[in-house]
Amino acid sequence: MGAEHVFHRSTRAPPPLAVRGEGILLIDEKGRRYIDACGGAAVSCLGHGHPEVVAAMSEQAARLEYIHTGFFTSEAAEELAAMVAEMSPGTLDRVWYTSSGSEAIEAALKLARQYHLERGDSERKHVIARRQSYHGNTLGALAAGGSAWRRAPYEPLLIDVALVDPCFEYRFAEPGESAESYGARAADALEQEILRLGPETVIGFVAETVVGATAGAVPPAPGYLKRIREICDRNGVLLILDEVMCGSGRTGTFLSCEQDNVVPDIATLGKELGAGYQPIGAVVCTSEVYDTVARGSGALKHGQTYNAHPVGCAAALAVLRIIRDEGLLGRVQDAGARLMSLLTDRFGDHPNIGDIRGRGLLQAIELVADRSTKAPFDPALAMHQRAKADAFARGLLIYPGGGTIDGRLGDHILLAPPYNVTSDELGMIVDLLADTIDAVLPS
Repeated sequence: MGAEHVFHRSTRAPPPLAVRGEGILLIDEKGRRYIDACGGAAVSCLGHGHPEVVAAMSEQAARLEYIHTGFFTSEAAEELAAMVAEMSPGTLDRVWYTSSGSEAIEAALKLARQYHLERGDSERKHVIARRQSYHGNTLGALAAGGSAWRRAPYEPLLIDVALVDPCFEYRFAEPGESAESYGARAADALEQEILRLGPETVIGFVAETVVGATAGAVPPAPGYLKRIREICDRNGVLLILDEVMCGSGRTGTFLSCEQDNVVPDIATLGKELGAGYQPIGAVVCTSEVYDTVARGSGALKHGQTYNAHPVGCAAALAVLRIIRDEGLLGRVQDAGARLMSLLTDRFGDHPNIGDIRGRGLLQAIELVADRSTKAPFDPALAMHQRAKADAFARGLLIYPGGGTIDGRLGDHILLAPPYNVTSDELGMIVDLLADTIDAVLPS
């Protein structure tokens, strides 16, 4: 290679050069192979180099590579929207395209505000979200997230978003409190905040159905989302569920909220929607939200150059067809149960593994200094980064995180293998992860 000009994520050392992907494997320039157990950032849901997706992209690029949505639509965009609507629950049947999950959140927030404006509720200006959440790194999405370390440098630039406690049973349930009781209590925190702000001033509540990057595959407690839905309905507040990481089949249903029997007013998609083959995200809204805009001003006052990019839509359409035709939602459920069993068998009694959690093929283990007290490791130890480095050296890619817990760092390791992962591949992932845990943790 020539002189380096890329502004990498870390300026300390450039990352290795990846040259090829094959299924669950990534290969670097030296020929070293890595098991991609996390899909990068829970993105590569079909593995690397899937020939059907590559062919669909090539065909679309050769026929029509780009149109501006102010002039045209495309077959790929129309067919993809129809498939997303078919696979989504309830009346979630209108799709607005973006190029990323962060942009999807930005568009969802604007749509939610405009929905109320179209109804004459101009006083609605507040958004409520949760601590220890992540909705993206653009300013609006960052403001709606509760990841303290990501927000801190840009705090003066962020809009004011009210934050309530997450639904995180392992960390926030009281001793002896049932999961259902805790879920009800966590949901009631939203209503208390709505009442504090004034119900007539609240636009919407934004939450990840299964929390991804900041806390590590945290599913909602039983009954939590249904109670949230009731609270939002009672107060005229839109429910916006962020399914950028946990949606598009990652947890075994197209939207993860289907497993909670809840339909949001707006859902956001990204990551697995295009499986990493093209950048694409989407906002999916109910017919009521769409019709309110359609009967009013008739246009969402938002737009970007690459909305509904034909090649991105063609890639995502191919991805969803493969998921449907190969029955991969069922495979995710089976593989997810297998992964949970393997993790529990290997780490269920480990003194430094406090929790094993997740849904489908979005799962995590939490690293703790003391299992009995749930005390996290000292942040200075950066245990999650140590684990990432050790696993990488062994040829295993994991997605680590350190979420703030009472001002301290709770380390976790997230796994998100492809939907077509085999049982043998799951076994190799857990074996390599066990070697990393043995090397990194003090016990």
